[in-house]
Parts: sequence; structure tokens; C-alpha cells
Amino acid sequence: MVFLSFIRLWLSPKVLSFGKGIKNFGFCFAFRSLIRTFAKNMAELNLPPYSVRLGGTQERPTIFDVLRRRYVALTPEEWVRQHFVHFLIDEKGYPQTLLANEVRLAVGGKTLRADTVAYDRELKPRMIVEYKAPTIQLTQKVMEQVSAYNLLLHVDFLIVSNGLDHYCCRMNYEQGTYEFLTEIPTYEQIIST
Repeated sequence: MVFLSFIRLWLSPKVLSFGKGIKNFGFCFAFRSLIRTFAKNMAELNLPPYSVRLGGTQERPTIFDVLRRRYVALTPEEWVRQHFVHFLIDEKGYPQTLLANEVRLAVGGKTLRADTVAYDRELKPRMIVEYKAPTIQLTQKVMEQVSAYNLLLHVDFLIVSNGLDHYCCRMNYEQGTYEFLTEIPTYEQIIST
């Protein structure tokens, strides 16, 4: 919300004076155009704002992925992923070096990709996060998708998020059950389980 307010202020005609001379006017205009398009198409999320780094062109905008250390295509799902990853790092104490995006999983001849995996200090997977665009409802099918990844990784925590709603469950393998949690666990909580 704060970020979108900043964009609205920054895009107002009164704040046009940034950059030096006429050379930067073209860049300024193009960048503002990119931001306007971005602001119209991306949903406000139920996650804390962070300093978003955008790139690319108006036709193909990109967003910087702090875990992959490169710009990636900006899609509604990627918008959610980047906000959620920053939430985990900044608010929940997850070490950036123990998180990975787009983790490849091989099942027979098929390759799957878990959106985000959190590891403990011994590099054992402890949590899988599956993201959807804000317009996608979090249904049983989404839980089944993240559960399929868990057949391979056998983690203790599963999270699904569309940026507006977030569901987290803790697995209990001894009893063959799971429990939905009211909050996203901190890093210390996932490694102490």
C-alpha cells in the first residue's frame, strides 16, 4: 500500500523534475510509462511492501529476484513470489542463502519446479511455498500440487499463497496428519521442529 502510494506520488506531474537535462527526459518518460503500466496491472497484496527493482521494457517488464540474482519476467505470480520471499527474509528471519526459487524436482521422466524451498543449515528441505496469481483462488487443487512436491522433498511445512491469502500447514508424519497454522512460522520455528 505504501509502495503504491509512493508510485502515485512519483507519477504525478508535479514530480516530473528528476534527472539532468534533456538527455534524461526520454529515459524518465519511458521509465514512468513502464511504472504506470506496472502499477495498473499488479495487485495490491496482503504482504509488506519492499523496494521493488524493475527492469525490462514496457512490453516485457522484469523484476529483480534476490535469490536467483537476476531479473525475471514480471508476471502476477512473480509479483507474489518476490513479495513473499522478502516477507520471509525481512519479517520472519529466513536467511537469504537458505532459500531457493524454482527448485527442479525429477519424477520419472517429468520435471517439476517447486516455487520456493527453505532449507535448514544442513541443507535439508524444511518448507515448500507454492505461489499463485492474486486472481487465482487457493483451492484443494493448489494444495494437491504442493503436496505432490512434498512426496519428493518430505518437508515439515507447506505454504500456499496468492499474495492475498496465505495458508500454512505443519506435517505430522508419525500420525499421518497435518495441522493448519494461524501464522507463517519464523525460520527458527521451522528448524526447531
